[in-house]
Amino acid sequence: MGLLESNSALMLQRSMNFLWTKQSCILDNIANAETPNYKTKYATFEESLDNAIRQAAGEKQGKNAAFREAIEDSQLEVHQAQESTRMDDNGVNITEQAVELARNGYQLQYVMDSISSDFSILRTAIRG
Repeated sequence: MGLLESNSALMLQRSMNFLWTKQSCILDNIANAETPNYKTKYATFEESLDNAIRQAAGEKQGKNAAFREAIEDSQLEVHQAQESTRMDDNGVNITEQAVELARNGYQLQYVMDSISSDFSILRTAIRG
């Protein structure tokens, strides 16, 4: 199994997809901070992945394949919060969204740096 087909590469890919979706939700929330009746959207992935990996860790044989299947089967979901704290029924807390935007940006940077590092290893291996 090559570097690009490894479980860590798949995990980076899934993480990037999740973080981009999360970024989109946060930006939608910020854009609709003043829209009456708008409810906050949020993306989840970690809990599904955590449950799948815990289940795979309990398997006796073929752990690598079990972990790969767990990563592939983990679900990215977008939810809409039902609660609102404002008179116009808008559920967006702009301060909370700004913090999440910064946090998500750091996570995206970390994943992109990891991907870049993997490609640097490949480039070094190819050039010799």
